[in-house]
Amino acid sequence: MKILMIGAGNMGLTYAEGMATSPFKNRRNIQIYDVSQEVLAKLEEVPHFDTFNNIEDCLPQADIVFLAVKPYHCDDLYAKIKHLVNDQQIFVSLMAGVTIESIQEGLGVKKVVRTMPNLPAQVGKGVTSYTESPEVSKVELIMVRNLLDTTGESIRVKNENFIDASTGISGSGPAYVFYFMHSMMEAALKMGFSPNDSKILVSNTFEGAVELFNHANVSPQTLMDRVASKGGTTRAALDSLEDNNVNELIKKAAYAAFDRAVELGEQS
Repeated sequence: MKILMIGAGNMGLTYAEGMATSPFKNRRNIQIYDVSQEVLAKLEEVPHFDTFNNIEDCLPQADIVFLAVKPYHCDDLYAKIKHLVNDQQIFVSLMAGVTIESIQEGLGVKKVVRTMPNLPAQVGKGVTSYTESPEVSKVELIMVRNLLDTTGESIRVKNENFIDASTGISGSGPAYVFYFMHSMMEAALKMGFSPNDSKILVSNTFEGAVELFNHANVSPQTLMDRVASKGGTTRAALDSLEDNNVNELIKKAAYAAFDRAVELGEQS
């Protein structure tokens, strides 16, 4: 099984690095194609990678092709590679907002898997939602999922509407967490903590809370109730969040990302 990554940007390289140690690649190197000579020069010395600056030297022989270019570059990519693809190849899209149908029409292919990755994949803690065209067999889908799982976990969703929805939750979600962390760090600095102590206080609080949530097998509301006592400090903080309608604002933000993903899909 030959795997080709088209595009060596942050997300493409993240998945390529994750797959490089996967047993499902059958001891073959991950092939990477990119238009940047500078990027390829940096990757030439990396074990498990075979780099290419000529798409004709790698695409025709590939079994699974990952598309990891910016969405606004997809039309140019289709025009460049359409004559080199075949119906037996599986195309896995890491491109946000690009629909399965547009990839099928743009490349003249049938087997397409559309994904929504997220940034924590860079540290092996990513979550990737995915869905496929009917032409992708169960065996082929298992192979793709095993490759996606090399960067964290993956979940199969019913259709592309859920891909757009997961954009608002997991795809864009890390930025919401960073936003909250940034605000808490600013509060810590204002209280007089040093930048380093502020980072430790906030990062370990988030890490510990997530770990507790994953092991407690109860709802976030239950955990909040366990921390907050009547008339106490945590209750004062939670009351402030409720009074300022933060709960609804977070949900509106997630839907804003969802709606934008739908718009991008319609444009594609």
